[in-house]
Amino acid sequence: MDTMADIVTKLDWSPLWISLKTGVVATILSFFLGIFAARKSQKLGGAGRAVLDGILTLPMVLPPTAAGFLLLLVFGMRRPLGLFLSESFGVKVVQSWLGCILAATVIAFPLMYRNARGAMEQIDINLVYAGRTLGMSETKIFWKVVMPSAGPGIVSGTILTFARALGEYGATSMVAGNIPGKTGTISQKIAMVIQDGDYGTAGFWVMIVLLLAFAAVVFMNLGMAKGGRSKRRW
Repeated sequence: MDTMADIVTKLDWSPLWISLKTGVVATILSFFLGIFAARKSQKLGGAGRAVLDGILTLPMVLPPTAAGFLLLLVFGMRRPLGLFLSESFGVKVVQSWLGCILAATVIAFPLMYRNARGAMEQIDINLVYAGRTLGMSETKIFWKVVMPSAGPGIVSGTILTFARALGEYGATSMVAGNIPGKTGTISQKIAMVIQDGDYGTAGFWVMIVLLLAFAAVVFMNLGMAKGGRSKRRW
């Protein structure tokens, strides 16, 4: 059996870079889309809000393979949209890194959306009224009042979004496949080497994922603690 040093020496590090790039891009996309959707959902009421919330939250409760299947139905090369993107813009979603980003974003987005919406709903409405009284525009109120007040919830959503995108497997494997050096993420690498009975390599990649997730949570928590030092503790 190979030692850990042997595993590291002959290791292909591409799954780490692919996973990190995919996680970062998916988190950035989910961050802005999630905040935008949370704001729009907050302004709606009644059945409209319930329907929109159900649609935006659906990927979180669907099995990832089901979400991947639906993405294939939309972006497959034999489907109208997928064919249009390929012929008109040369953009290929299936079996590409773009597919990794799309799958990770779709699966991770609900976590950003739900956390952002929940944080915005907890804001004291009097702060918004005060901003309007001072003559601030709605855009300025959103960025100067709403976002800072909802900061902890948005930070939590960002953490969960990155962690979920980093470890996404089901939808990614269906949409992007497992092409070494191109779409092969850490999660796909773990599944592949386990099938080959290489538990040493699988354990190494599992440790990498654990360290990345732990580091992200620690750094984010330190940032939140630094911003909340002025608050009274009990």
